[in-house]
Amino acid sequence: MKVNPKEFALDRSRQVAPQILEILRSRILSMSLPPTTVLSRISLQSEFNVSQTPVRDALIRLEEEGLVEVYPQYATVVARIDIRNAIEAHFLRLSIELEAIRRLTGESPEETAAGLEFVLKRQEHVMSPETFDLFDSLDKDFHRVLFERAGILGLWATVRRQGVHLDRLRMLNLPMPGKLQQVIADHRSIVDAVRSGDAELAVAALRRHLSGTLSIIDLICEKYPDYVSR
Repeated sequence: MKVNPKEFALDRSRQVAPQILEILRSRILSMSLPPTTVLSRISLQSEFNVSQTPVRDALIRLEEEGLVEVYPQYATVVARIDIRNAIEAHFLRLSIELEAIRRLTGESPEETAAGLEFVLKRQEHVMSPETFDLFDSLDKDFHRVLFERAGILGLWATVRRQGVHLDRLRMLNLPMPGKLQQVIADHRSIVDAVRSGDAELAVAALRRHLSGTLSIIDLICEKYPDYVSR
């Protein structure tokens, strides 16, 4: 894995454990650290130039989030993607986001569509394998608009926290042929449906989009059998 030195330039004026946590979480969610990767505490201490305590604290948090598995006196490894957890996270997100778009399409279709369109236009300019990370970040921004406009931004944080395994599953799906184009087409359909003021059309477009990754879950598991746990 290639690492940009600036990526882990810690701010020594702040607690370092939360910063290490965020960097490692980002690497795991982006699949830069794929499932079953062994994490050496000594190597991490050397990389971040810190003592064992902040590294230990960061790994404890990652274990609590289900992103690593700690085997005392043996090793710490990146956890496999928990398919059941991903399905539950999808159910939670679907339930909240569908209700949000239903309300917004009825109450403020033009304003909501404009907010979504702003993100979509930016996303259309980063449709390449070299910009997967930015594409994925803008994908999250697109959906965050719905939570923000619906006044339920706190639930977005909950959805993000509960959806770590779903996020990793999506990162395996994203590089598949035609996936980026399909995401853009889905987002365009959502924007157009919201702008039309037809709540049921918007709900159907969003449901179809959010079900994309789980609809091919068997294919993903077949392609990456060592990465998943069912």
